[in-house]
Amino acid sequence: MRFLLIIIFSFVFGRNVCAQIDSSYIGFFDDQVLLRAYTGRDFIFLMQGKEEKDYMPNNPANIGFGFSWKNTILSFGYGYGFDFMKDKNLGKTKAFDFQLQNYGRKFTFDIYIQQYEGFYHDKKDDGKDVELYPDLRIEAYGAQVQYLFNGRKFSYKAAFNQNQKQLKSAGSFLLGLAVSQTKIRTDSSLVLSNKKILRNFQIGVNGGYAYTWALGRHWFINASLSVGIHFGSEQLSTFGKSKLEVYPAIFPRVSAGYNREKWSLGLSYVSRQIFPEFTEEEQTVLNSGSFRLTYTRRLHDIPILSKILD
Repeated sequence: MRFLLIIIFSFVFGRNVCAQIDSSYIGFFDDQVLLRAYTGRDFIFLMQGKEEKDYMPNNPANIGFGFSWKNTILSFGYGYGFDFMKDKNLGKTKAFDFQLQNYGRKFTFDIYIQQYEGFYHDKKDDGKDVELYPDLRIEAYGAQVQYLFNGRKFSYKAAFNQNQKQLKSAGSFLLGLAVSQTKIRTDSSLVLSNKKILRNFQIGVNGGYAYTWALGRHWFINASLSVGIHFGSEQLSTFGKSKLEVYPAIFPRVSAGYNREKWSLGLSYVSRQIFPEFTEEEQTVLNSGSFRLTYTRRLHDIPILSKILD
């Protein structure tokens, strides 16, 4: 069995921004304490060549917990891998995966650190004809910040954190900056650009649009897409010293949920599509992100917690 214990303590103190929000579009819940439980999966997989041959890790879903209070966010996460869900025919994957998404009124921040070793390719998508790549290792590091032009009427918090509520349908244009570093170590049966180790550093801008449909009093659906142009080289130390390559980048997000005054249920999908190789001869796509199903319970107050944080 594989146990994954992640403890994140972050205190965020901010001023009241209610006056900067259009209350006819964005609402707030009365209860100030939020307890969360989720199940989901962090993922990374590689698609290589014009035939889009994919290399997948054999990693199961996990569960986690957290809570927040007023303007202070205190999150404690525990992830447990459901190892019994693994298919032994798909090989063994060793993984470390840390992903953080922070949604503010005007800015969103994404940080990720992913290290995976051990992949497989399912030729017929039936789990019976499988090629194993136990020595294939992928390391992906990156960060992204995006600016929301319509933070007065559109709330990413309502779409992904569900600590606010989108009262009326609204959207916002997005403008962002992203940076990534990728290292792919192959084995004898897989070669990328005639290399056993492929390194790639990228930095660039992206733009897009996000929109939330408020469906009645309780339901919502959100979809957003940003497309970027990145410039890169083999690694950071060679950036600007040699010819810069141009790469596309795609950043989709989707969420849906149901809100009541005392509880919420939400589904979210966040993805990044980076191209470590992008030529007429070779195209390699690295797709990573997370998928979550989250239950949130709202409490009016916890007296002991209030005394400690006050």
